[in-house]
Amino acid sequence: MPSLRDSLGAHRSSPDSSSVTRTTDVVVVGGGQAGLAAGYHLRRQGLDFVILDAEPGPGGAWQHMWDSLHLFSPADHSSLPGRLMPTQPGNTYPDAGHVVEYLADYEKRYDLPVQRGTRAEAVHRDGDRLLVEADSGTWRAKAVVSATGTWSRPFVPTIPGRGIFAGRQLHTVNYRSPVDFAGQRVIVVGGGNSGAQIAADLALDGDVDVTWTTQRTPRFLADDIDGRALFDAATARRRALDAGRGDTGGVASLGDIVAVPPIRTARDAGLLQARLMFSRHTATGVQWADDSRSDVDAIIWCTGFRPALAYLAPLGLRGPRGHVATSGTQAVGEARLHLLGYGDWTGPASATLIGVGRPAREAAHQIARRVSR
Repeated sequence: MPSLRDSLGAHRSSPDSSSVTRTTDVVVVGGGQAGLAAGYHLRRQGLDFVILDAEPGPGGAWQHMWDSLHLFSPADHSSLPGRLMPTQPGNTYPDAGHVVEYLADYEKRYDLPVQRGTRAEAVHRDGDRLLVEADSGTWRAKAVVSATGTWSRPFVPTIPGRGIFAGRQLHTVNYRSPVDFAGQRVIVVGGGNSGAQIAADLALDGDVDVTWTTQRTPRFLADDIDGRALFDAATARRRALDAGRGDTGGVASLGDIVAVPPIRTARDAGLLQARLMFSRHTATGVQWADDSRSDVDAIIWCTGFRPALAYLAPLGLRGPRGHVATSGTQAVGEARLHLLGYGDWTGPASATLIGVGRPAREAAHQIARRVSR
């Protein structure tokens, strides 16, 4: 069976000197899962495009995940459009390395025109085009797809005394394995999936004194619920809201944390007991709400991310929490800009592998209609 590349032809913009402004139909900024899904559907529409990716290699944020991370869903429910993710022997839920291999293969299979090590710095309006300034040169395009994700913008809340704490502070993006914390006292902050998974990873190691702290009592999903049910619930919720019905809540209303096997093991062994958030830092640790204190060696902030959209600042579109108002994936204040993969505000479950396909297809269809005018 011929590949998509064979049947549609390899549409790509010709490389040129970085001093020359290049022209194309679409510039996709970001070469992770959202950027690749966009590329797949732009290719199907017969458009000329380029994907600018700041990373030196394929895999997007997945290549930076911690060692023990696994998907919430089986491989067959974690695929980009057009290509099923192969199963990983011995793992119902594939690990991050398997995802990186899949994304690298996907990019190669469809011969997607990814320019690596290229960082977009600004987007400006330029008559009937958008001008994308990158560190390797400039592109003029009829449309831009922003697929930069959030991994490069970790968020850490402001807690009194943070500057006086003499220990180590790091974010989810910097965590790799318990080996880095052997014999240490560690606080993990965050009541979401990353906080629970990293706290469990450390607790199960047995050589780390770990305290898990959250803003409120953690809520675990039922053990038989994984990413498949969450995706279905997110899709149903979006459809209900689009139809003018009330928020369905769905499965996600039953909890926040997917009880993947390591979390279940740590929880059932009594190793995953959360303590409510500390009130301030001290020079040697933290002070709790009851005024008691704990000395710690390190604090790991699993407190989420913000969308990486600073390069869009010249367009004047960003609102509260750095979001850009959208209708579907299309920016409300700039019809030539589409945002993809940042969360439900850019498509139901669009920050997931399986969820990004549908909004990527819709964005490509809208762009094709606009370009053909």
